[in-house]
Amino acid sequence: MVVGRSPHLDAIFQPRSIAVMGASNREGTVGHSLFQNLLTSRYRGVVYPVNPSWKSVSGVRCYARTEDLPEAPDLGVVIVPAVAVNAVVDDLGRKGAKGVVIISAGFREVGAAGAALEDRVLATARRYSMSVVGPNCFGVINTDPAIGLNATFSADLPPRGGIAFISQSGALCAGILRYGIEEGIGFSRFVSMGNRAGVNENDLMASLAEDPATRVILLYVESLANGRRFLEAASEVTKKKPVLVIKSGRSLAGERAALSHTGSLAQSSRDRLFDAVFEQSGVLRAESIGGLFRMAKVLASGATMHGTRLAIMTNSGGPGILAADASARMSIDLPMPSEGFAARLRRILPAMASVANPIDMVADVDLTSYTRTLRWLQKSPEYDATLLITTPVGTMSSDQLVRAILDGRMGSKKPVVACLFGLTDVSSAVGQLEQAGIPTFTFPEEAVEGLSALVRYRRWRERPRTRVRRFPVDRRRASATIRRARTEGRTVLPEYLARDLLEAYGIRFPPHGRAHTVREATALGDRIGYPVVLKVASPDISHKTDVGGVRLGIASSDELRTAWTDMRSALKKHVPKARIEGFEIESEVPSGPEVLIGLQRDPAFGPILAFALGGIYVEAMKDVTFRFAPLVSLSAETMVKSLRGFPVLQGMRGAAAGDLAAVYEAIERISQLAVERPEVAELDLNPLIVRPVGSGVVAVDARVVLAPTSTGAPRPSPGRSAPAPSRTPRVGGAPRRR
Repeated sequence: MVVGRSPHLDAIFQPRSIAVMGASNREGTVGHSLFQNLLTSRYRGVVYPVNPSWKSVSGVRCYARTEDLPEAPDLGVVIVPAVAVNAVVDDLGRKGAKGVVIISAGFREVGAAGAALEDRVLATARRYSMSVVGPNCFGVINTDPAIGLNATFSADLPPRGGIAFISQSGALCAGILRYGIEEGIGFSRFVSMGNRAGVNENDLMASLAEDPATRVILLYVESLANGRRFLEAASEVTKKKPVLVIKSGRSLAGERAALSHTGSLAQSSRDRLFDAVFEQSGVLRAESIGGLFRMAKVLASGATMHGTRLAIMTNSGGPGILAADASARMSIDLPMPSEGFAARLRRILPAMASVANPIDMVADVDLTSYTRTLRWLQKSPEYDATLLITTPVGTMSSDQLVRAILDGRMGSKKPVVACLFGLTDVSSAVGQLEQAGIPTFTFPEEAVEGLSALVRYRRWRERPRTRVRRFPVDRRRASATIRRARTEGRTVLPEYLARDLLEAYGIRFPPHGRAHTVREATALGDRIGYPVVLKVASPDISHKTDVGGVRLGIASSDELRTAWTDMRSALKKHVPKARIEGFEIESEVPSGPEVLIGLQRDPAFGPILAFALGGIYVEAMKDVTFRFAPLVSLSAETMVKSLRGFPVLQGMRGAAAGDLAAVYEAIERISQLAVERPEVAELDLNPLIVRPVGSGVVAVDARVVLAPTSTGAPRPSPGRSAPAPSRTPRVGGAPRRR
């Protein structure tokens, strides 16, 4: 078993024996609380206190040294000062322990000295192939009655349930445990990762995917230990069971310099990268802790929602309207009942009832009508789930309401969720419904949010399965282009070399050529055909438009001569020291929607692909989506369709629809380049002109940045996913042709 790559965590979650290093009789200490919790949680194994200061702890014989233990413990729980942890871990390793949970703080979280100490502890654990949770963590819980493990310093033990909770924050854990107890939310396993020196969220997800008691996995993270590995691990786990995450730190915490628009966008939209990794791997992101548990509550019930059609039953109009509004926000449909079904409802409901959707049964509905309505909804093929919003009034007591709901459900597998309001205490009714597998909520919006998780997870599970497409490309030409740039000492490729590389990967550019004299320029213009575009070719000019290095719409050789003269004068004025390697003459592409396709390599995520509406508005509008290479065809299509500006590509106000298939293919080709050419650190196609359906796409500007030869291409890092902050990245519009 390798630290940080543990395929199974039996030593952590199912230990047969535990040594508590630093157990104490001193009340108020972590060593006392944790040892007491192990005893009172009815731990089924053997627990050994280890502390030279005590002969016994809580009536259990205490051992002065690890070597004195009568057997090798499966798990060591370490609660000693940070400076002593390494020696204790070494003792446990020599004794034969398989896992260690380090509660002690004072490591990487306190600075460089603590980080060095943490690295030494990890190296020691690796030497003995021990799995490590922590340090600086809250501990672990396994509610399995056959284990009864509460290796935390919280006496609050949640009820048994199907939710596994993984947290990077130890401070949050105590509050979550209390919240779970108060709300009746049951957990299967509970783990605080702390500094994640060894075991991290990727290891835990893989382990919990195989745990039959866990129905849904919840994550609280502030960063990802390894973004690329998370993407791979979560993509596999979500095939088996849902994973929900709340990711804190939505504001930009760190930036680094970027030479491309894609790099600038990736840094300024850092949180969108996490959205992308969650979407691409099927992980459902929550906006709040409450939302996380509302969704988990419904998913853990085991219900499956096969469509998006919800029926709302209510005996109070206002809450029904709130639920309807929430359904619209969360893309849940509220279809009207068919005329035949509506007629059946009218025969049993009070005359004042509304048989639309929400079905407002009014306050004086009787129990029989209530039960029959729910039963018909559960049998009806017109709906996929039912939300009950009910206030016990009149002759309808809470207990009677529970019986009516259970009778109405009649064992149906369709999801039923409830929202109960009461003039008196309805906690007993809530408890009975929860016990029967019907999730209950305080407010209608919460219930709808919970149901939305079923819809989102079903969409992920039932999405079309596509593959990564591989296109025939001219690898020899691409390699030659990169070798030439390296030989010339270039990191930023001039446009003509960037174009060579991209053409080798099947990206289409307009007819073009390079001229060094005005005579050559007019000859090229005559051969290519007017109108043409004139652009300077210089390794020293990043944004050609800013210095007068681009001229559009040149309609004749005379206009080309004039543009040539004017451009030479502008360049001499604005960039007199720039190296001019010639001037590009290219056919002007007819106007059309402009998009950006970009590539940026990230230390944690690897190659990131960006897609946005292009031209000068790309950074101003911030309407951009990200995915990670290699991507399948469906991901390329989703990238495009998730833009707010997608209707522009579909054709608006009489404009022709763009060739979307060609856009998808261009994204996939850049994805293939990203995988096959790790030397390419950053890349922009901006703008890429989208022609009408059947006419393809044409690139009119490109920018490629190579990784420095001294370091090679950036590689994914096992550390935190946010890069270290440096200077603010460049932000500015990309002109149509640079």
